[in-house]
Amino acid sequence: MSYPIREARRRLLTNHGSIVADVDRCADAVAEPWDTARTTNRDALVADLRSTLETAGVLERLPAVLEDAVDAMGCELQAEPVAGPPYVVVTTRGPMLRATIDPGRLVIRFDAFEVVRTDAGRGASYRRRDGVELVVALE
Repeated sequence: MSYPIREARRRLLTNHGSIVADVDRCADAVAEPWDTARTTNRDALVADLRSTLETAGVLERLPAVLEDAVDAMGCELQAEPVAGPPYVVVTTRGPMLRATIDPGRLVIRFDAFEVVRTDAGRGASYRRRDGVELVVALE
């Protein structure tokens, strides 16, 4: 992990720990009604997570998180981020923030679910992680 990435991650954990906790609570709420530890319904997972994050006010706060991470790296955004694509997307793993900056593409993932690959032909299933893993990368 390069120095700017470490700085961005440190800033996110220091200044936005409540966002990580909110994503964790939202993911718990999504997984709570499942009758097993996994789901295979990708579309429902993404839709439920997006809806829960939106209702909790998390989605609208994520562009500021992205801006703060970019600032911590000593970079500037080319445009004002919004709570939608391409800056903020909800995936089967959790919310993902993206920005193109001078050194490359910054990607921040809040991994609340993991993708479990099954036997060929059976597709994937999605399992709630124990907590949220914050992944910060420059691609």
